[in-house]
Amino acid sequence: MKIHYISCHSILEYDEVQLLTDLGHEVFSNGAYVDPRGHITLPRPAIKGAKFYEDYAALSISHPKTKLPSELIEPFDVIIIMHSPDVVIENWKNIKHKKVVWRTIGQSTESVEASLTQMREEGLKIIRYSPKERNLSNYIGEDALIRFCKDEDEYSGWNGVGQNVVCFAQSLKGRRSHCHYEEIMSVIDKYDGMVYGPGNDDLGSKNGGSVPHQVQVAKMQESRAMIYAGTAPASYTLSFIEAMMLGLPIVAISKKLAHIIYDFDFYEVDEILAQIGGLVCDDVGQMFEKTKMLLDSDELAKDISEKQRTLAIEMFGKKKIIKQWEEFLGSL
Repeated sequence: MKIHYISCHSILEYDEVQLLTDLGHEVFSNGAYVDPRGHITLPRPAIKGAKFYEDYAALSISHPKTKLPSELIEPFDVIIIMHSPDVVIENWKNIKHKKVVWRTIGQSTESVEASLTQMREEGLKIIRYSPKERNLSNYIGEDALIRFCKDEDEYSGWNGVGQNVVCFAQSLKGRRSHCHYEEIMSVIDKYDGMVYGPGNDDLGSKNGGSVPHQVQVAKMQESRAMIYAGTAPASYTLSFIEAMMLGLPIVAISKKLAHIIYDFDFYEVDEILAQIGGLVCDDVGQMFEKTKMLLDSDELAKDISEKQRTLAIEMFGKKKIIKQWEEFLGSL
């Protein structure tokens, strides 16, 4: 198939465009990887095997995603839109004769679902990223549940030799309650940890900044524990998948500690970790306790690491997810 993939998240875009390319499809990525050969400023390397469509790239630069010209519609068999409901709505009249897929990333809300009701009734296909989205009050259904993936051959090699505590989050303090800033920083401060990711300049000495991909992987490999509290309303996030797959032991909040910002049961991390007896905390005191347990016990850390990685391969492994995409696209 010839696929127009419209993105709003560069790393998720990289993973899925690479996967679709690996399946043999011709993919034009309308996002950070409009040129799949990549660039030094991008968070991931080039997309292997992808073709650079110079004409499409020029059109995408000169036209907003909400106003696609026919030249970015008619040549394609499938148009996949990552989240961005406005892109679906504003283009619907001109794209609805195509196979159009709305690919969710955990940012849907009651109002978003309602806004896409007409499109759904007129043929919009939907790929969900979590079963928790079914709890949305205006939930408009799904055609497939396909989680985002990580390459199990790339994300491996945890050793925990650094004995350090980390968190990977964007604008942690700026997004505050949405990211459980107070809870995370309580543990980071107590165990002299570090927060990595963009937008954390306001964290002072605890700001590790944005680091290149390979440096991030190395830090995950050598760290003893990752403190995780998610980003409302996402059921789970990219850093959770990466830590799970790599085997970096996670200390996560439970639903009891999660802030009630959105009026539906969206958080899935505690349920995922419960499958392996993972480290889930009902209060900050438990976060302190379980982080210390990991720091003090090599045996516990190794056991949690192995169980996380095994479950991650089962849930998020590329070898599994690529088959789900193949089956879905074959059904269109």
